[in-house]
Amino acid sequence: MSVSRRQFLNNTATLMAGTAILSPLLLHGKASSPNEKIRVALIGCRGMGWGDLQNAVKQPGVECAALCDVDEAVLNKRTAEMAKQQGTAPAQYKDFRRLLEDKSIDAVIIGTPDHWHCLPFVYACQAGKDVYVEKPLGNTIAECDAMVKAARSNNRVVQVGQQQRSGPHWINAMNIIKSGKLGQLRKVNIWANFNYGVGAAIVPDSKVPEGVDFDFWLGPAPARSFNAARFHSTWRMFWDYGGGLMTDWGVHLLDVALWAKDITTMPAAIMATGGNFTAPDRAHETFDTMNVVFQHKDYLINWDHTAGTQNGPYGRSYGLAFIGNDATMVIDRNAWELFPEWDDQAKKPKTSPLEKQSGGESHELHMKNFLECIKSRKDPACTIENGSLVAKHAHAGNIALRTQSRLEWNAGSNNFGKNSAANGLIMPKYRKPWVFPG
Repeated sequence: MSVSRRQFLNNTATLMAGTAILSPLLLHGKASSPNEKIRVALIGCRGMGWGDLQNAVKQPGVECAALCDVDEAVLNKRTAEMAKQQGTAPAQYKDFRRLLEDKSIDAVIIGTPDHWHCLPFVYACQAGKDVYVEKPLGNTIAECDAMVKAARSNNRVVQVGQQQRSGPHWINAMNIIKSGKLGQLRKVNIWANFNYGVGAAIVPDSKVPEGVDFDFWLGPAPARSFNAARFHSTWRMFWDYGGGLMTDWGVHLLDVALWAKDITTMPAAIMATGGNFTAPDRAHETFDTMNVVFQHKDYLINWDHTAGTQNGPYGRSYGLAFIGNDATMVIDRNAWELFPEWDDQAKKPKTSPLEKQSGGESHELHMKNFLECIKSRKDPACTIENGSLVAKHAHAGNIALRTQSRLEWNAGSNNFGKNSAANGLIMPKYRKPWVFPG
């Protein structure tokens, strides 16, 4: 859907009231011809975003047009690497708003820290770009809702980086579960135990590294001194920028639990226990030890993480165990396997065994699906609604423990009812001059 230049500028001015730069963007809203080259740009070049871009430019007919990062060293390194890879250097930007002014760019990949997902996403949708955004979709429940609105009101193709949705062995597992092979599915146990979940070693504050626009890196988050333990790689262990293991691995694995039952609603209740029980020499605000129960109708989703360890059930540091009346299916990115229940009367398994199926990474398949949908204008494997729902589950789990509450979601009011402490964590407080896109 296209809107007038005046309307877009009015929207942008509202969102960016008080900022020095207002982007005079135009919506093009066009569908790509199957024969056209797809020009992509990357916002946030250091980590997963770079991997996503690599999977994009591997595909025929895809060109990297631009890179954007607030760290000059990262930006220069990635620009040189891409120039060598594709033969032409992409344009460089430190301000994503300037990148979005390029009307020749068809799609953007957002690989920033979580607190910087929402605004570039909304502006990109308004600028007529399709978007591949890393998970979790947003850093708060309200951001997720705003991002869904932006995607749908501007008719954009959006793929959320929950790549299991494109993985063959994951798809096969979901088909088996939905066929009734496990019997009645009442519960799924999920775990994710990783050493990195306790954060980096505590270090004193220091000078901002040369070439880093740290104020822009903070963006809508509160002003804060620079500390290397809250910067590259380890930012997600602090509430202003991320949600710890719960919104990192949790979003990937909770999404599979929702997929198995085709759930499209928030849980009726959320209960959480845990805290920060270990690693006093490590820098983290998010929880190192945590259990969450998400109550859906006739279905329980149990989440469990113990940061600083890397063992878990069934010899897997992470995974899901779908527990049915007739069998349990255990799955991770490497494989799934079935464990039938025993029928004492019939003296045989309640369901016939299945051979273990190997899996593997599905990042490239997920990107290929996105690029195909740019051309077809169809919804991709992980829609904006899928990404929003699971991110909101994960945030609700964190909110339950942060407020020491048993939460009940009120769909009518889109909040936690009368729990004012929990409701206070739904909407972020953006630092001026940044304005929440409500």
